[in-house]
Amino acid sequence: MTVSLRQQAAVGSYILRQKLKGRKRYPLVLMLEPLFRCNLTCFGCGKIDYPDAILNKRLSVQECLDAVDECGAPMVAIPGGEPLIHKEIGEIVKGIVARKKFVSLCTNALLLEKKLHLFEPSPYLFFSVHLDGIKEHHDKSVCMEGGFEKAVSAIKAAKAKGFAVNVNCTIYDGHPAEDIARFLDLASELGVGVSISPGYAYERAPDQQHFLSRRKTKELFRKVFALGKGKTWNLTHSGMFLDFLAGNQKFHCTPWGMPTRNIFGWQKPCYLLGEGYAKTFAELMETTDWDAYGTGAYEKCANCMAHCGYEATAADAMMKHPLEALAIAWRGVKTEGPMAPEIPLDGARPAQYVSDSNVQLTLSQIRANEAREKAAKAAKTSASAA
Repeated sequence: MTVSLRQQAAVGSYILRQKLKGRKRYPLVLMLEPLFRCNLTCFGCGKIDYPDAILNKRLSVQECLDAVDECGAPMVAIPGGEPLIHKEIGEIVKGIVARKKFVSLCTNALLLEKKLHLFEPSPYLFFSVHLDGIKEHHDKSVCMEGGFEKAVSAIKAAKAKGFAVNVNCTIYDGHPAEDIARFLDLASELGVGVSISPGYAYERAPDQQHFLSRRKTKELFRKVFALGKGKTWNLTHSGMFLDFLAGNQKFHCTPWGMPTRNIFGWQKPCYLLGEGYAKTFAELMETTDWDAYGTGAYEKCANCMAHCGYEATAADAMMKHPLEALAIAWRGVKTEGPMAPEIPLDGARPAQYVSDSNVQLTLSQIRANEAREKAAKAAKTSASAA
């Protein structure tokens, strides 16, 4: 699957409008997490170990659509958790598509074949199936034998019903370049595009040993892209982002490019870091100390090269340097020679660990709301009895 001309035109015109309005910071993709509950226990996930009171929480359809309207980004990604567990996911997607926003529904595909009837094929909708490489790597990543075959079966079923499908692939340390190339060959055979990104070391992730450093990321992607010379892999990223993965661009992340709305609120500062929450999108944009985050500024960001932080940077770079972007598109990503200078890390502020306090605050709010609802119900029952 390639990025459609309709989507390219819509996103391009949106960016141009923001530039003409003189906006320094604007969202490109809304990361909408309607729940954290999942039916897998992936070793690299930082979302599944919350207490049940939080895992049982859901954003309502109205809350989701309000977030889409409030943010205004032309694209909406729906990760999780597993979005297909949400009983109203069909209504959520339908409402976003009706707004002519491009929706990427991210799923591990275990429920996809059973839930396809909830959706209608649309140029504004595609399924982004979680597939972390060849069978050996994917099944290990998701901690489930047979997960790879289930995902591939669901991809074929969705395509047969006319849906657009791509796969999202997270790369971890220990994935040889040759295996990644084999996976990209397989994706070409399946006729799907690939969104590919190095994993981020979530502080809550059960396994902290398999995340790539920036240097390893660059060396690995250079090997992968060298193996891909002459092949027709469909990587659904800008050439500038792929050039960055190969170490040829000295980019700083754009954390506001993909803001996150989840059950806690609007997450500061980005999809990968939960360092606080705002009640509104405007509050998120106005009160977040953006300069305090990013590689070189914050210890937790030291090794991050994830697409949710840097794809928006790459999009901005394409607008500023169109000739360079065209040159990359023409010649491909450079896989030899010196890399761009690395961002110094010696001035980064120390990591702060505030996740647990945010969780406890939310748990307190949940319990307070439950107590109020219980009291209101008891009062209503007493009034009726009287």
